[in-house]
Amino acid sequence: MYKFASYIITLIIFISCVQNNKSESSKENIANRDTIEIITKQQPPPNTAQQILAKPEIPILCYHRITHGRNDAYSVSPETYASHLQMLADSGYNSILPDALHDYLHYNKPLPEKPFMITFDDSRIEHIEIAAPELEKHNFRGAFFIMTVTYNKKGYMSTGQIAEMAKRGHTIGLHSWDHVMATKYTDSVMWAKQVIEPKKKLEQIIGQPVRYWAYPNGVYNHDAAKELANHFDLSFILMSKRDSVYPLQSVRRMIVPEMSPERLLKSMAGNFR
Repeated sequence: MYKFASYIITLIIFISCVQNNKSESSKENIANRDTIEIITKQQPPPNTAQQILAKPEIPILCYHRITHGRNDAYSVSPETYASHLQMLADSGYNSILPDALHDYLHYNKPLPEKPFMITFDDSRIEHIEIAAPELEKHNFRGAFFIMTVTYNKKGYMSTGQIAEMAKRGHTIGLHSWDHVMATKYTDSVMWAKQVIEPKKKLEQIIGQPVRYWAYPNGVYNHDAAKELANHFDLSFILMSKRDSVYPLQSVRRMIVPEMSPERLLKSMAGNFR
């Protein structure tokens, strides 16, 4: 009788443990399912290339030199530059950064009214001395694309200044090591020299990922866009045709020359559909 009672007690304990394990397993499964549902709800499915190409373009301006004494398509005077920003602010435009543009193109995330982006190529010293302070007067922020061969050279930003720009809320992107066009990156050695190693160094300088690229001279081809998709969320061209397969790697920008603020607004309206 004693042995039978002991057997019954052992059986009851065993069944209780099995039920508890099932209950815990069920709770874990529910928790895992809820986590998956939350992640799914937070990140909508990405757009296809065709859907991205069909979205309205956001005006993106590209500045290079902001200085006196030059007369070329890549330069504006400090006074003209300031007048451009004043006109944009007075006209109700809101600056966005590449993070927001990526989420708009890829996931249909909303943007503020009258969005535009302002970008700067080549790491010039006037970008921190003139461009950024003028932007910040209007609560604008910009994207600055760094040609890394210029670090600490006369007339260009130092590594400390580049890091400071990132801390002030501007986006820091890569513009190659020494401005060789991406269409000439024909082997792994060139990709390492112009993209992979400069990207690592720039990330060390600013202490955050570098997710954006501007093509030297705005020149690209399909092969370059395909490879850059492995390294960057967005890549920026100039006003050439976008790639039908990699539209995120061929986002258009317009170079801003010396022009009146009124003409700038007309150019923005005419160049971006």
